[in-house]
Amino acid sequence: MHKISILIACLLLGLPALGSADAGTSPQHLDLTHHWAGYFSLLAMVLAYVAAMLEEGTYLRKSKPMLLGASLVWFVIALTYRQHGVVQLAADSFKENLLAFIELMLFIMVSMTYLNAMEDMRVFDALKNWLVAARFGYRKLFWITGLLVFALSSLVNGLTTGLLMGAVVMAVGKENPRFVSLACINIVVAANAGGAFCPLGGISTLFVWQAGMVGFGQFFHLFIPCLVNFLVPACIMSIAVPKACPLVEARQVTLQRGALGVILLFGFTITLAVLFDMLLGLPPAAGMMVGLSLLQFYSYYLQRTVQHNSPDLMQTAKRPVQPGTADTLQGEHSYDIFEKIGRLEWDTLLFFYGAMMGIGGLGFIGYLDAVSQWLYGQHDPTVANVLIGLSSAFVDNGTLMFAVLNMHPDIPPGQWLLLTLTLGVGGSLLAIGSAPGIGLLGLTKGKYSFLAHLKWFPVVLLGYFAAVGVHFLINAKFF
Repeated sequence: MHKISILIACLLLGLPALGSADAGTSPQHLDLTHHWAGYFSLLAMVLAYVAAMLEEGTYLRKSKPMLLGASLVWFVIALTYRQHGVVQLAADSFKENLLAFIELMLFIMVSMTYLNAMEDMRVFDALKNWLVAARFGYRKLFWITGLLVFALSSLVNGLTTGLLMGAVVMAVGKENPRFVSLACINIVVAANAGGAFCPLGGISTLFVWQAGMVGFGQFFHLFIPCLVNFLVPACIMSIAVPKACPLVEARQVTLQRGALGVILLFGFTITLAVLFDMLLGLPPAAGMMVGLSLLQFYSYYLQRTVQHNSPDLMQTAKRPVQPGTADTLQGEHSYDIFEKIGRLEWDTLLFFYGAMMGIGGLGFIGYLDAVSQWLYGQHDPTVANVLIGLSSAFVDNGTLMFAVLNMHPDIPPGQWLLLTLTLGVGGSLLAIGSAPGIGLLGLTKGKYSFLAHLKWFPVVLLGYFAAVGVHFLINAKFF
């Protein structure tokens, strides 16, 4: 294998140098779109993304090919710029893309740490138990789970809320596969719609907010279009939901000590992130890190008070726990914040590192400018944004949004809001188009499937275009 690596390196070093620079940029910025380095980078990212999409079949975690692809892209970029004596320009661009990822990673890290803490304290178990114990009918539960997901997804990531309500649906509808299938489709649509009207609701909205394209308060003008996107297919699908009432026994769930404090701290942390951005001009991640420190101090307080009450419980608090074990579920008790950080979705975070750095590299090469000129230069921005939104049924919306941001299209705030809307809700068109859909495919053991979702594709598509129409109707002042 090392011989092959040496051969490839020698081949890359021996290939001809670039002939010209891009006249439209700085004199040192090289146009690599028709150079071997550009073609190699494009191929590397395409292959990496294909490998990531085949994760379910190959059992190769999606982060691995994306990390390799991004590394190869910047290797050949730095190599080519070094040949021209301007390697610092490539290094500076790499650092800019790395900074964008670090801000995103820190924000997500703190948010998911709070969610893991609440999960360990059985907050989500209590909510699930309440829904099961209420003995709602199938149709009422269809609406309650959908509306709760829509509301929660504006603050909590769509995958978490989708899996939470999916567990409720499976618990009460295990004897009725038709209800499970319809309720899961409704949950997917609700999760994606709820995450599109708040900058904290998803990766794509977070990107737009951190880039400063849309102010924090402006996102909420998408609330009604997103609500329409959820309600149109929900109203139609609810007709097919059975009217029966399931009989399911609920079990008692006791919240862990400190659960309410963690919930309040999470709300305060989100507020800090917004205030740091709006009042101080600092990245939202700065406010989130303050919130993480508060959570650590609060955890320390809980840990010390446990020690005073029971030395045995203090030893339990120090012992590492694995997700899903009795210690995690029955809750006496792990207050170790670093353990909760360690349980983050690192595969997903590293996948986004690869995607962001790879796309940033393609943008530095010049490909994204070419795509932008074709997409926004030869088409109406509305058509371009609608088409990009439809493509999010196949490609991760965060990746697409980062790519568009690197294209630097000259569009008004209304079009940025439209893009945020279409990318947010476009993933609902297919079961594989968003993290909630993929998560529910694994959770429901075949009761919710790709084909079942595809059957209702026209209805979901109707909601997609209804949301776009409502956006133009009520947000015309932003265009």
